[in-house]
Parts: sequence; C-alpha cells; structure tokens
Amino acid sequence: MKSDEHFPKSIKKAIRYIRQDASLEQLKQIQKLLNSSISSRTMTLAQKKEIGRRHVK
Repeated sequence: MKSDEHFPKSIKKAIRYIRQDASLEQLKQIQKLLNSSISSRTMTLAQKKEIGRRHVK
C-alpha cells in the first residue's frame, strides 16, 4: 500500500505536478501557500481542541 493512497485525487495530482512540471518560482509560491494554509488549519484545530477540553471539565 502506497503512503498516498488515502489522499484525495486532487492532492495526488498536485504532488505529481510539483514533482514533474513546476518551475522553481512556482515551487516557492506553492510552498508559501501550503505552509500558510497548514499553519492556519493547525491553529484552528488546536483552538477547537482547547474549547472541547473546557467543556469537558
């Protein structure tokens, strides 16, 4: 089983594009976009987790 089998098709296509076709400038832009998106989502999930803890007490 490949490690990417559980990801959506759009992610698989994006990875293929990054590996095969993206220029250096495009890679830099993609990296910035992914880093900011992941950071934002991580913060959102951490806040939800913290709110959930407060309600359990």
